[in-house]
Amino acid sequence: MEATREKVMELATRIYELDGEVYRCLGSSLGRVYTGSRTDCIEGLARLMCSGRTAYLLRSELALVGNMARTIPDKDDCARVMDTYNALLREVQSLPESFGTVDIQDKERIRLNQVNLRERFSENDHLVICIGRSQGCAGTDIGFALADALKINFYDTEIFNSVLKRLQAEQDQVPDSTGSDVFSFQPSGKKHSSLRQWLQTVDRYHGLPKEDAVFFNQSDLICQMAKKEDFIVMGRCADMILANNRIPHISVFITAPFELRVQRMMETHGLDHRHAARLLKKLDRRRGRYYRFYTGLEWGSPINYDLCLNSASYGIEKSVELIARMINRQLPPPEQK
Repeated sequence: MEATREKVMELATRIYELDGEVYRCLGSSLGRVYTGSRTDCIEGLARLMCSGRTAYLLRSELALVGNMARTIPDKDDCARVMDTYNALLREVQSLPESFGTVDIQDKERIRLNQVNLRERFSENDHLVICIGRSQGCAGTDIGFALADALKINFYDTEIFNSVLKRLQAEQDQVPDSTGSDVFSFQPSGKKHSSLRQWLQTVDRYHGLPKEDAVFFNQSDLICQMAKKEDFIVMGRCADMILANNRIPHISVFITAPFELRVQRMMETHGLDHRHAARLLKKLDRRRGRYYRFYTGLEWGSPINYDLCLNSASYGIEKSVELIARMINRQLPPPEQK
């Protein structure tokens, strides 16, 4: 156990130092991911690496570091930093409590699948992949791994947090209806407020309900990003937002059999079968309602997506390969571990 603790602390220190190196290479135009004291940040990273239930936070933080590292203007510095980032990412993924270690597979189906898609897309368009997913199907893990394999940016909770900053709203005031944190959502009950508070809310959100203001600002942010960069975005009705604005993109929906998703929820979140099943149904219903409310379409319906994928038929790694083959992107060969 002590050896594991030492390894985790060593990795946490290297991640903190890498974040500092990325900031140094970029200058002051972008902020650091880890802005607290060195000791507190390293201890926080170590805790995230030792807790599978908060793996989504570690994944998002590393994605932010990777996203910024890819923008380093000096090619030699960028290559050097990305080599360090990729090496750290592999080491973090190899930890038993880290993210991406709980796969989802139906081995019989995997043996039957032979896929060789040759679809091509214009080289002049930015590559934007919108991924919808049911809870517990490893969709977020697949999206993160695909972004890393394609060397493009990955956005999940980052978009929502950017919109909240734009609106100067607090995160607990406007719950994230589609994010990765399965334990943070609490239905917002009606709260009494003074006339002054009500007027401030009306002014801040331009007379819209807070959830609608977040959605429209989030939509504007996604469209702006799609005109400037390649990226993968998880959920948030991004597929229909881009479609309505006639912006080229690829839409993918990932799911898996209910019982396999329940088993994965039990393993990743330490729940018994009854609680995992109830939470799974609740979160799927919430995402379905959100998608239906803002798009008028059925969440998960095959006609709404370019590709619908049963992740249990391929597992995380092969699902990444399948999507890459669909967009005709050659992935680098897997490195020897």
